[in-house]
Amino acid sequence: MRFKLQLEVNKNVFGNRLPINYQYEQSAVIYRILARADKDYATWLHENGYRMENGKTFKFFSYSRFMIEKYKVLREKEQLQILSDTIEWQISFLPEKSTQRFIQGLFMNQVFEVGDRRSKVQFIVRNVEVMPSPDFTEEMTFRTLSPMCLKLIDESGKVQYLSPIAKETLFILFNGLKDRYVSYYGNLPDFFMRECRLQVLDKPKSVLVKMKADTKEQTFVRGFMCTFRVYAPVALMKLMYEAGAGCLCAQGFGCLSVE
Repeated sequence: MRFKLQLEVNKNVFGNRLPINYQYEQSAVIYRILARADKDYATWLHENGYRMENGKTFKFFSYSRFMIEKYKVLREKEQLQILSDTIEWQISFLPEKSTQRFIQGLFMNQVFEVGDRRSKVQFIVRNVEVMPSPDFTEEMTFRTLSPMCLKLIDESGKVQYLSPIAKETLFILFNGLKDRYVSYYGNLPDFFMRECRLQVLDKPKSVLVKMKADTKEQTFVRGFMCTFRVYAPVALMKLMYEAGAGCLCAQGFGCLSVE
């Protein structure tokens, strides 16, 4: 189930400049808001049958970059100046039972900050709207709303970030979806890898994202923005749309829109 949040940019508190790399901080906001629900959150997870890793982790969601109508990129300062008064943010959750009431009530009127030590912006959630679910079919076209990360670890343990047009992409994408399907539903999906196909429709744009900026854990992750067509079972289409495509979806990668 996907939600569209309308956020008011409260420029009077910290100003209107975001770090260019703000995706990881978006994830922290979602976790903080979900954690505030306490008992209701635990009940919601239980009702939706989610099997948590280590009793704490919640990974079946994805989210878009902030959709900003008017902005200015300050490259030398690695900042994004928001010129609009309001922006849009899409957040997608795989669980469905009680999700609409729970998420709308939890996120509505929340106040939160996104940023780092050098620049941050305060936002106020002014509206939470449920987006209509697409008609899922065995052939669909998607566009990335946040970079899609396709990670391969070679024999030496080195991480490679692959373009969607790389030959290994098909396996990485659909094997990852299969693993998440098993984790969420508790059984193997009724499909074979050979039945799935991927066709990239434009030139992928490489995006290098700084994670945990200005900390000892700072690292860089590469993702790609593109439009692509997928041929796969309906269950995987739904999983990919609602929980994201590729790796690190709950950290700001792989959120999709249907074209």
